[in-house]
Amino acid sequence: MSRVGKMPIAIGENTKVNIAKNNFVTVSGPKGELSLQVDPEIGIQLEENALVVTRPTDQKRHRARHGLYRALINNMVAGVTKGFKRDLEVIGVGYRATLENGVLELALGYSHPIFFVPPEGITLSVAAQRGKNAIISVDGIDKQLVGQVAAKIRSLRPPEPYKGKGVRYVGEYVRRKAGKTAGR
Repeated sequence: MSRVGKMPIAIGENTKVNIAKNNFVTVSGPKGELSLQVDPEIGIQLEENALVVTRPTDQKRHRARHGLYRALINNMVAGVTKGFKRDLEVIGVGYRATLENGVLELALGYSHPIFFVPPEGITLSVAAQRGKNAIISVDGIDKQLVGQVAAKIRSLRPPEPYKGKGVRYVGEYVRRKAGKTAGR
Protein backbone atom coordinates (compact mmCIF):
# COMPACT_ATOMS: atom_id res chain seq x y z
CA MET A 1 0.00 0.00 0.00
CA SER A 2 1.21 3.50 -0.77
CA ARG A 3 2.53 5.21 2.33
CA VAL A 4 1.37 8.59 1.10
CA GLY A 5 -1.92 7.38 -0.37
CA LYS A 6 -3.18 5.52 2.69
CA MET A 7 -2.98 8.53 5.03
CA PRO A 8 -6.34 10.29 5.49
CA ILE A 9 -6.56 14.00 4.70
CA ALA A 10 -7.75 16.00 7.72
CA ILE A 11 -10.32 18.66 6.89
CA GLY A 12 -10.69 21.70 9.14
CA GLU A 13 -14.01 23.09 10.26
CA ASN A 14 -13.73 26.12 7.91
CA THR A 15 -13.09 23.92 4.86
CA LYS A 16 -15.81 22.44 2.65
CA VAL A 17 -15.19 19.56 0.24
CA ASN A 18 -17.58 18.64 -2.56
CA ILE A 19 -17.12 15.43 -4.57
CA ALA A 20 -19.19 15.31 -7.77
CA LYS A 21 -20.35 12.09 -9.43
CA ASN A 22 -17.48 12.07 -11.98
CA ASN A 23 -14.74 12.51 -9.28
CA PHE A 24 -14.59 16.29 -9.68
CA VAL A 25 -13.30 17.49 -6.28
CA THR A 26 -13.93 21.07 -5.17
CA VAL A 27 -12.34 22.39 -1.98
CA SER A 28 -13.33 25.78 -0.58
CA GLY A 29 -12.01 27.52 2.49
CA PRO A 30 -11.30 30.93 3.99
CA LYS A 31 -8.65 31.82 1.36
CA GLY A 32 -10.54 30.70 -1.76
CA GLU A 33 -11.64 27.73 -3.83
CA LEU A 34 -9.74 25.10 -5.83
CA SER A 35 -10.98 22.20 -7.97
CA LEU A 36 -9.44 19.09 -9.51
CA GLN A 37 -10.61 16.36 -11.87
CA VAL A 38 -9.51 13.06 -10.30
CA ASP A 39 -9.07 9.86 -12.32
CA PRO A 40 -12.43 7.99 -12.24
CA GLU A 41 -10.68 4.75 -11.22
CA ILE A 42 -9.46 6.31 -7.95
CA GLY A 43 -12.01 6.31 -5.14
CA ILE A 44 -12.57 9.28 -2.82
CA GLN A 45 -14.73 9.03 0.29
CA LEU A 46 -15.58 11.66 2.86
CA GLU A 47 -15.49 10.01 6.30
CA GLU A 48 -16.29 12.27 9.27
CA ASN A 49 -13.71 15.12 9.08
CA ALA A 50 -11.29 13.37 6.75
CA LEU A 51 -10.96 12.42 3.09
CA VAL A 52 -9.79 8.91 2.24
CA VAL A 53 -8.34 8.11 -1.19
CA THR A 54 -8.49 4.46 -2.33
CA ARG A 55 -7.36 2.49 -5.38
CA PRO A 56 -9.09 -0.46 -7.06
CA THR A 57 -6.08 -2.76 -7.61
CA ASP A 58 -2.35 -3.00 -6.95
CA GLN A 59 -1.40 -2.37 -10.58
CA LYS A 60 1.52 -0.02 -11.06
CA ARG A 61 -0.60 2.77 -12.59
CA HIS A 62 -3.13 2.60 -9.75
CA ARG A 63 -0.38 2.67 -7.11
CA ALA A 64 1.22 5.72 -8.78
CA ARG A 65 -2.03 7.66 -9.10
CA HIS A 66 -3.13 6.76 -5.57
CA GLY A 67 -0.32 8.73 -3.92
CA LEU A 68 -0.42 11.45 -6.58
CA TYR A 69 -4.09 12.35 -6.16
CA ARG A 70 -3.89 12.11 -2.37
CA ALA A 71 -0.99 14.60 -2.40
CA LEU A 72 -2.77 16.94 -4.84
CA ILE A 73 -5.97 16.96 -2.75
CA ASN A 74 -3.94 17.50 0.44
CA ASN A 75 -2.21 20.50 -1.20
CA MET A 76 -5.62 21.89 -2.17
CA VAL A 77 -6.88 21.62 1.42
CA ALA A 78 -3.69 23.22 2.78
CA GLY A 79 -3.85 25.98 0.15
CA VAL A 80 -7.41 27.11 0.89
CA THR A 81 -6.78 27.09 4.66
CA LYS A 82 -3.19 28.41 5.08
CA GLY A 83 -1.94 29.25 1.58
CA PHE A 84 1.56 28.84 0.17
CA LYS A 85 4.51 31.25 0.05
CA ARG A 86 7.91 31.29 -1.67
CA ASP A 87 10.52 33.97 -0.97
CA LEU A 88 13.17 35.10 -3.44
CA GLU A 89 16.06 37.47 -2.80
CA VAL A 90 17.67 39.77 -5.34
CA ILE A 91 21.44 40.01 -4.80
CA GLY A 92 23.79 42.28 -6.74
CA VAL A 93 25.05 45.83 -7.01
CA GLY A 94 22.38 47.87 -8.79
CA TYR A 95 19.91 44.97 -8.76
CA ARG A 96 16.56 45.99 -7.33
CA ALA A 97 12.90 45.07 -7.30
CA THR A 98 9.90 47.38 -6.92
CA LEU A 99 6.19 46.74 -7.01
CA GLU A 100 3.79 49.28 -8.53
CA ASN A 101 0.10 48.64 -9.18
CA GLY A 102 0.60 44.87 -8.89
CA VAL A 103 3.38 44.82 -11.54
CA LEU A 104 6.86 43.75 -10.45
CA GLU A 105 9.66 45.85 -11.95
CA LEU A 106 13.11 44.29 -11.83
CA ALA A 107 16.48 45.90 -12.59
CA LEU A 108 18.80 42.91 -13.02
CA GLY A 109 21.83 44.29 -14.82
CA TYR A 110 20.31 44.26 -18.28
CA SER A 111 20.05 47.38 -20.44
CA HIS A 112 16.31 47.54 -19.78
CA PRO A 113 13.99 46.98 -16.82
CA ILE A 114 11.96 43.76 -16.71
CA PHE A 115 8.24 44.01 -15.95
CA PHE A 116 6.51 40.91 -14.55
CA VAL A 117 2.71 40.75 -14.32
CA PRO A 118 1.65 37.95 -11.95
CA PRO A 119 -1.12 35.57 -13.04
CA GLU A 120 -4.53 35.63 -11.39
CA GLY A 121 -4.47 34.10 -7.91
CA ILE A 122 -0.88 35.17 -7.15
CA THR A 123 0.04 38.07 -4.86
CA LEU A 124 3.53 39.58 -4.96
CA SER A 125 5.14 41.76 -2.30
CA VAL A 126 8.61 43.31 -2.07
CA ALA A 127 10.50 44.08 1.12
CA ALA A 128 14.03 45.46 1.49
CA GLN A 129 15.68 43.30 4.14
CA ARG A 130 19.07 41.79 4.80
CA GLY A 131 20.99 44.96 4.13
CA LYS A 132 20.50 46.08 0.55
CA ASN A 133 18.95 42.88 -0.85
CA ALA A 134 15.29 42.95 -1.84
CA ILE A 135 13.04 40.07 -0.79
CA ILE A 136 10.22 39.15 -3.19
CA SER A 137 7.35 37.13 -1.67
CA VAL A 138 5.09 35.05 -3.92
CA ASP A 139 1.79 34.13 -2.20
CA GLY A 140 -1.17 32.08 -3.38
CA ILE A 141 -3.45 29.13 -2.68
CA ASP A 142 -2.31 26.92 -5.58
CA LYS A 143 1.02 25.28 -4.67
CA GLN A 144 1.90 24.47 -8.28
CA LEU A 145 1.23 28.02 -9.48
CA VAL A 146 3.20 29.60 -6.61
CA GLY A 147 6.21 27.42 -7.42
CA GLN A 148 5.92 28.08 -11.14
CA VAL A 149 5.78 31.88 -10.71
CA ALA A 150 8.74 31.80 -8.28
CA ALA A 151 10.74 29.70 -10.76
CA LYS A 152 9.88 32.10 -13.60
CA ILE A 153 11.07 35.13 -11.60
CA ARG A 154 14.28 33.27 -10.65
CA SER A 155 14.90 32.34 -14.31
CA LEU A 156 15.03 36.04 -15.29
CA ARG A 157 18.56 36.18 -13.76
CA PRO A 158 19.63 32.92 -12.07
CA PRO A 159 22.45 33.21 -9.53
CA GLU A 160 25.86 33.01 -11.15
CA PRO A 161 28.67 31.00 -9.52
CA TYR A 162 31.48 33.62 -9.52
CA LYS A 163 30.04 36.53 -7.54
CA GLY A 164 26.69 35.02 -6.54
CA LYS A 165 24.67 37.82 -8.17
CA GLY A 166 21.15 37.15 -9.37
CA VAL A 167 17.74 36.08 -8.09
CA ARG A 168 17.68 33.08 -5.75
CA TYR A 169 15.35 31.42 -3.30
CA VAL A 170 15.85 32.51 0.31
CA GLY A 171 18.13 29.93 1.89
CA GLU A 172 19.30 28.52 -1.46
CA TYR A 173 22.96 27.53 -1.52
CA VAL A 174 24.88 28.72 -4.59
CA ARG A 175 28.12 26.88 -5.15
CA ARG A 176 30.88 29.41 -5.74
CA LYS A 177 33.73 28.97 -8.21
CA ALA A 178 37.18 30.46 -8.11
CA GLY A 179 37.89 33.06 -10.76
CA LYS A 180 40.96 33.37 -12.94
CA THR A 181 44.30 33.33 -11.22
CA ALA A 182 47.15 35.74 -11.90
CA GLY A 183 49.89 34.79 -14.40
CA ARG A 184 52.71 32.49 -13.33
